[in-house]
Amino acid sequence: MGVTLTRAAWLPGVAVAAGAAAVALAVSALFPAVPLLTAAVVLGILVAQLPAAQSHLRGSLAPGLALSSRRFMRIGVVLLGFKLSLVDVASLGWGVFLSTVAIVLITFGGTWLLGRVFRLPGHEPLLLATGFAICGASAIGAMSGVVRAKSSEQAHPVALVTLCGTLAIVVLPALWHPLALDNLQFGHWVGASVHDVGQVVATAQIAGSSALAVALVVKLTRVVLLAPIVAVAAVVERRRFRPNPDAAKPPLVPLFVVGFLAAILLRTFLVIPEPVLSTIDGIQTALLAMALFGLGAAVNLRRLVTTGWRALAVGLLSWALIAVLALAAVHLFS
Repeated sequence: MGVTLTRAAWLPGVAVAAGAAAVALAVSALFPAVPLLTAAVVLGILVAQLPAAQSHLRGSLAPGLALSSRRFMRIGVVLLGFKLSLVDVASLGWGVFLSTVAIVLITFGGTWLLGRVFRLPGHEPLLLATGFAICGASAIGAMSGVVRAKSSEQAHPVALVTLCGTLAIVVLPALWHPLALDNLQFGHWVGASVHDVGQVVATAQIAGSSALAVALVVKLTRVVLLAPIVAVAAVVERRRFRPNPDAAKPPLVPLFVVGFLAAILLRTFLVIPEPVLSTIDGIQTALLAMALFGLGAAVNLRRLVTTGWRALAVGLLSWALIAVLALAAVHLFS
């Protein structure tokens, strides 16, 4: 009976998250420049601002939205590994690969340091660093599960990485020709600096298929770094954790990180039929869309505007940092 009641408690929130994912898909289909996952986050943020919805989000929908934003996020991250092949990463060449790693690490460390300088509370500096350096709101969700961040600590990072990633879809193409970048250089810049995979596709596709291919390989190379960075955070959190004698420590390496790495290895060394990959991609996209709607539904824009100016400053500075570093890498290695 307890399990039945628990499942019943999950159902309303999960159903709403699934419906929101369907709406986000429709929006993305009608407006191809709007990435599906970005639409899902924005939809969650907008719903969270409706007075009539807030009591439901905190009440009957809360268990299902929490399940979506945590467990579905982890499953989606595991399946994301099937997009990655180490062969594709190796095709970049050592110069591009090492510069991409350097950009991620410098942006991660720089954003975390900015968060500390601006006195952001709790895990906000870490979550901002993860989102801006690696892969947007998906990375924030993955890191949040490892460090056990509160919903309030995720709200500003999710809103800001969504804002800056959406702005990138407009700003980077406007700078493409003034910066005298050719198509492949533009694709490299987009892949190295834009946060979410969908935002990368929306931004790079205007320069053609070759630019999009380069952008995706560079971007997915950044995604590969999600596993080691989250694993290191898990180790640090394990050492900081001071449980009571009956409590268990956080896992040394989260299971979803192991699954993510296993998926990458399977994609690299096995020939997986295209229909299977397409099915996995569809499931992964649906799960992440539901998870990101759940994360967006925890964002309080009024709080962000009135008390989140420090987080906004950190987000904008981090966005500028990664864009400048990526542009420097383009000129050095393209």
